[in-house]
Amino acid sequence: MNTMRRLNALILLYLMFLSPLVLIAQPHEQDKEDAPAEIKKAATDLEKSLIENDDYKIAGNYEQLAKEQMDKGDFGKAEENLYKAIEIYTNAKALKNRPRLLRNIAKAQEAQRKLKAAARNYKAASDEASEKAIKIINANDYARLQNEDNAEAESKYLEENIALLKKMGKKGEVADTYIQEALIKLKQEDTVAALENYSLALPYAVDPPLKAIKIYTEIAKLHVARKEYAEGVSAMNNLLDLARKLKDLDAEIIQLRYLATIYFLMEDWENVVKSLEESYKLAAAAGKTFEAKESLLQLAEYYKNIGDDKAGLAVYEEFLKNLDRIILSDNSLTDAKTFRVTEERIRRLESEKTLKDELIDKKNTFNYLLLGFLAVLILMMVSIVKALYAIKNKNKEIALQSLRREMNPHFLFNSLNSVNQFIAQNNELQANKYLTSYSGLMRNTMENSNKDFVTLGNEIENLTQYLELEHLRFKDKFDFEILVDDELDRETLWVPNMMLQPHLENAIWHGLRYKEGKGILKLSFKPDGKNMLVTIDDDGIGPTKSQQLKTHNQKAHESRGLTNTRERMTLINELYKKNIDFTVTEKTEPETGTIVRVTFPIIHKP
Repeated sequence: MNTMRRLNALILLYLMFLSPLVLIAQPHEQDKEDAPAEIKKAATDLEKSLIENDDYKIAGNYEQLAKEQMDKGDFGKAEENLYKAIEIYTNAKALKNRPRLLRNIAKAQEAQRKLKAAARNYKAASDEASEKAIKIINANDYARLQNEDNAEAESKYLEENIALLKKMGKKGEVADTYIQEALIKLKQEDTVAALENYSLALPYAVDPPLKAIKIYTEIAKLHVARKEYAEGVSAMNNLLDLARKLKDLDAEIIQLRYLATIYFLMEDWENVVKSLEESYKLAAAAGKTFEAKESLLQLAEYYKNIGDDKAGLAVYEEFLKNLDRIILSDNSLTDAKTFRVTEERIRRLESEKTLKDELIDKKNTFNYLLLGFLAVLILMMVSIVKALYAIKNKNKEIALQSLRREMNPHFLFNSLNSVNQFIAQNNELQANKYLTSYSGLMRNTMENSNKDFVTLGNEIENLTQYLELEHLRFKDKFDFEILVDDELDRETLWVPNMMLQPHLENAIWHGLRYKEGKGILKLSFKPDGKNMLVTIDDDGIGPTKSQQLKTHNQKAHESRGLTNTRERMTLINELYKKNIDFTVTEKTEPETGTIVRVTFPIIHKP
């Protein structure tokens, strides 16, 4: 007996030494190890996406990590990671993801009994959802939490959600809802209805399979509470089969111990020992020190209760013999340390991302301000350029008007000289006739003095009146004819005002007037592709001989007349984006005279 006591003391020392180390890795038995493989993978994926700084991947990995944490029962961390995911999606304007995340946040909060917060998020998920069924499901959960003390109302909302979720094919959520209804029945101490709801949940507990393990565990516990030990054993055997199928060794080890507890209540000692030994052997073989210790303690307690010190001693000896190997095979401490390093890197990367995002926001703010300033500057420059352009065009219009009016005094002076000549010759009839025609021409000229373009008919009428006046003065010097092609519509085509008159005046005053004998002046209008060709043809003495006969003042006037015409043509081209041009050609001997060709673009409306 003393030997047994000493051995017990030694075992307890070993277990005391091991317990703190193992508990670091496994704070909760239900978690089986500090970080299950699924959580480790989700954390590793999150770390990679943080390094890549891909917001959509980061949000997706936060959501996946939260899902794994909820499956393992760590609802606090799941809630934290879901909030991180929804913040990223919201900032990225990916608002279609918000209803799903809000619902998951609400579920995590409800599991923590944060019922007011959960209700708010269920309502927000309902408000933001675009799909009608999702709206109804979240609205029902909101209403359910508002009626927490009314089990009948809660069950009604859950049943409606189950029907909708089945139609949508959301098996995992169907299982969760059946579990919620089972919990309501347990609050009412209706274990039969609770068992029924757990059983209904089982066919839908396929994603993740761990959910089925939890359901079987609850079913077994309920049967034990009802002292239905055979049914509890059956549920546990189903659970063990599922754990073995899923190769979930941790679940298998823990459930074997729980199965031993049921056998103990049934006083089935053989199966108690068998289950505990199997649990211990599996834990020892896999290097799971914590689980091996728990199985050993439970088995030793059993032998102590039945007074079988020999069997208890054999268990201790087996444990001590394999202790070094078990510890060396135990990866839980290494895994826990590795996971803590991963968590630390994630926190560091999150801090770096926050800092980067802040810097990017500041940079973007500066860039937006700079772009705004540049936009204002460009608008100001455009406004200034437009103003300058408008001023320039206005100046051109004023210059064009000035040039038009500059032609009038000379024309008026020559006309009045003719009247004076008729009066001096006592030719009162001719003087009256001339003044009548002159007044009509001047009236038309003054009416059109502020117009840059007139219709072809109006221009031909004015030119005809002008030539008739000149013919009255120089009837012995020339005759004239005006030819207009039938293709040209006099009422719809427009030409520059008073652009041809100076050329006609030059032909008469500097060519035909000095000709010996009577000359001919021809004015013709005809189409030329997209243009109108105007030809002024005279058989006067020609520019060369005319220049020899002129005085200095006459030469200056002629030069100014041609310059005025060219300046007006240039201004009209610039203002109206036209391509008006003219050429002056002297005829070669034996012919004499000048040919002026003026090209107007066909203009239907200036």
